Order: sequence, then structure tokens, then C-alpha cells
Amino acid sequence: MKLALILNVINPRLGGVLIRGEKGTAKSTTVRALAGLVPNLNVVNLPVSATEDRVVGALDIEHAIKTGEKKFEPGLLAAADGHILYIDEINLLDDHIVDVLLDAAAMGVNTVEREGISYSHPSRFILVGTMNPEEGDLRPQLLDRFGLSVEIGGERDVQERAQVIRRRMDYERDPGAFVKQYALEQEQMLNQILQARNRLDQVRIPDDMLELAASIGIALEVEGHRSDITLIKTAATLAAWHGQETVNPAHMQEAAYLVLPHRMRRKPFEEAGGMEQKLQGVLNSAGSVQAR
Repeated sequence: MKLALILNVINPRLGGVLIRGEKGTAKSTTVRALAGLVPNLNVVNLPVSATEDRVVGALDIEHAIKTGEKKFEPGLLAAADGHILYIDEINLLDDHIVDVLLDAAAMGVNTVEREGISYSHPSRFILVGTMNPEEGDLRPQLLDRFGLSVEIGGERDVQERAQVIRRRMDYERDPGAFVKQYALEQEQMLNQILQARNRLDQVRIPDDMLELAASIGIALEVEGHRSDITLIKTAATLAAWHGQETVNPAHMQEAAYLVLPHRMRRKPFEEAGGMEQKLQGVLNSAGSVQAR
């Protein structure tokens, strides 16, 4: 979850993150913590009860007719420009609103049209949705529009789970001291993010990695080409994050686990398993070709 969020901060063109997991697993906390890490990065919350006008903004038609001037009341998409647009329980959001959000995220522009009058403004944001799968899922068409997807659960290791409790209680006892304790680690992570941003455009993507992306998409039976492109973008962002200049199969493998699970075709009642074996087969074949 942390890695998926960081990659989107490095490269906002990845297409956002869908975080699926049970209640009480720090989904919201992690998103807000990321905004606290990166300067000038805010979290704009979109409630599931939001109306379309509240999301996209509203045009004052009466004012336009009387004066001939457009009067636009900005919505949440305007407020989110350059920031994180966060939707908790996104699976409960009206499908039409989700469509509008994903279109704006893909285009980087929000356009409002009313009675033959239109208004457009920049809306480049990192879309982050969280949800509990037990409360219903998103339509497959909408799942595919999210760049990355991760699934999280409560910690099952006793020692790690105790550490979660300990840290939470330490924070509540003295928030200032707790934050100070991790200040150096936070600063180091921010520097790594900023360096990765600067390095991203210089990352080289060899032709054989493009072919590997295509091979992975075919082997895992994902529909369309969006997944292939997102896979390459994510692999390049991972290379930048790891301080490397060229995309390699290890980046592709790491990216695949973020990009492909929510896009794989499944038959009714079929579990998400099988990806590991298919992916490893493609990577092994690619390694054999490179060796020759």
C-alpha cells in the first residue's frame, strides 16, 4: 500500500490507487500520512453522498444569460488539482460520479456543460479510493481504470500486531515526540521521492521490456492494452524509486503485482490465484531469451 501510494506521488500519471481491505487496517491513516510527508500535497476528501455539482462544480446559467459572462462555482475536482483526491468507501459511490472522476483523472481536465454552456479547468490529481470488499465491489470497467490496486488485511503475526498497538498508544501519549522520533526517516524518504521524480524521465525502457509487458498481458489474459502501458509506466517509476537507470525484469515483476491482479479475468467463484505461476513462466522465458 505504501509503495503504491509513493509511486503515484513520483509519477501522478500512473492512474491512482485502489486500496481494498477490511476495516481498521489504517487505509485512511496511510493516505493522510503521505500528504504529511510531501510538502504542498493535500488530501481532498470526497464523501460518498456528494452530488455531481459538488464534485465537478456548477455553472450559473442565469448569470450567463443576463451578462454574457460565465460564472463557475468550483467543485472538489478543482480543489483537488495538484493534490490527492481521496474517496473512502468508493464502492458505495454512485457509478456516474465514479465515471466523471475517472475521466477527469485520465484527461487532467474537468469540463462542465450546462444548457449549451461549457467551462473547463485543470484537474490533475492522484485518485485514491479505499473500500471493504465485503460491502460490494466496483464494476470491472471501473476497476480497470485504476492504475494500481492493492489488498491489505490485519496483521496476523503476534509480535507485529503488538507493535501496532504499542505505536498507536505511544502516539496518543505524546504525538509531538512520536513524530519527532521518525523525522529523520521521513526526511530520507522524501528525498528519495524527490530524487526519483527528477530521475524518472531519464529512465531507459529497452525494447525487450516492451515485449515482456506484452507477453505478460497475453499470458495473464488481461483485456485491452491499458494494463500493458500501465505496467511499463509502473516499472519505470520503480526503477527511478530504486535509483536505477534502466527498466529490468525485476521491475516488471514487482510492477505486475500492483498493476494486474484487479484486471485479470476470472470465472465465477474463481480465486485470484494462478498469477504467480503464469507470471513466473513468462519471466523465465524472457530470461532464457536474454541469456541466448
